[in-house]
Order: sequence, then C-alpha cells, then structure tokens
Amino acid sequence: MDTGLSDKVFLVTGGTRGLGRATAELLVAEGARVVLSGRDAGRVSAAAAELGDGAVGVAADNADPASADVLVASALDRYGRLDGALISVGGPPTGTVMDTPDRAWSAAFDSVFLGAVRIARAVAVAVEGPGSIAFVLSSSVRAPLGNLAISNGLRPGLAMVAKTLADELGPRGIRVNGLLPGRIATERVAELDESTGDASAARTAAIGAIPLGRYGDPAEFASAAVFLLGDTSSFVTGVMLPVDGGMLRAL
Repeated sequence: MDTGLSDKVFLVTGGTRGLGRATAELLVAEGARVVLSGRDAGRVSAAAAELGDGAVGVAADNADPASADVLVASALDRYGRLDGALISVGGPPTGTVMDTPDRAWSAAFDSVFLGAVRIARAVAVAVEGPGSIAFVLSSSVRAPLGNLAISNGLRPGLAMVAKTLADELGPRGIRVNGLLPGRIATERVAELDESTGDASAARTAAIGAIPLGRYGDPAEFASAAVFLLGDTSSFVTGVMLPVDGGMLRAL
C-alpha cells in the first residue's frame, strides 16, 4: 500500500531515541524527509547521520519558546516545505500528586504541554494544503498510571487540545490525531521498570495486564504513527489511537 509519504517533510521531536526515533526511521524508509530534534546535540547529530540523506537534526528543547519557530524554519530552509509533525517529548518525572513539588509540575507543563502546543501551532501555520500532525501521548490519557502523577495530569489535557485542534484545522485539510502508547520496549519504559526497585517483577506484572502478553516493539508503534501521518488515513482526524496490545480496558 502506498502511504503517500514520498518527498513529504515532517518534524519529529524527541527523535533521537525510542518512539520518535523508530518513527523517523520508518518515515525515511517510506521516502519522506525528516527534521528530527532533541535536547542533546550529540545525540541529534548522530541520529541524523544514521538516518542518512533523508534527515537533518536540530538540537532544540520543546520547553524553549523559540524552538517551535526554529524547527519549522529549519524544515523550510532545508526542504522548502512542511507537511506535518510527530510531536513527542520525554516522559515527565515519576512521583505522586502529594509528593511532586510545584517546580516539577511547572517544568513539565512547559515541555510536555505548552511546548507541544507551540510546535503544533507553528507547524499548522507552515503547512500548505493537506497535512498531518500526531501527538505522542500515553495510555494515561484514559487511565491513570501508578506513580506518574504529572503524566496523568497533563496528557489528558493535551489530548483534548489535539481534539480541539482537529476541529480548527480540519477545514484546511490538516488532520490532528494522538497516539496512546502503552508498554513499548523503549529506554523510557525500562527506566520506569527500574524505578520500582525490581524491574523484572514490574515487567512481569505489566505483561500480565496486556492481552497480547508482551511489550510492544518501537517499530510497531512507528507503523501506527506513520499510518496517521500518511495518506492512508486521509479521513481520520481527532482520534486518540491506543498502541498498547490491548492493555487499556476503556473503549
């Protein structure tokens, strides 16, 4: 099936590892060109080099108010167009509502929430004609996760922003969707397992709640993301798509 991605240009934030990196790899494999970003300049340069001629890297922090315009300008300067974005940020710190200090909430709001909104707005302004924006959210959009109070608080709000933005941008042919990853075998999920003090037990317990009986592979997430970014989902917008092996019990 032709995904319609050949020669299209996408931003991929958080593109140096995990879900963002897997999606960037698949976009390039499908013939798209990618501007990937991350906070670590060394990782950004290495990731872009490994992806080859179809990618360029830009060191940027989503929490920085200037980053959205810098990323969009990089795409337009390098490739002369922009067709959409996969907006992903690093996971916020672990902790409970009662024990998480205000400064942690504020820092996470700037990066996880407001930074993502800024980038989506800048991308929407730059896209001419049909386009696609996908937010990487979390299963915490629909069900709270233990010891992840910040994610539980911010992700549902960002999902509603995405849904609202789908309404606003639909008349211009720009689709906006969200992805709700569950337990995907990334460095972030490994870190969460380790944070429990018994990674093996945490993994076993998590797998027990997944009908498919395993953690997902980042490439499986990337397939779902590329579906939403490409033309094969041309009548899909405002959707929050779980990629979780059936873990979520809500409709």
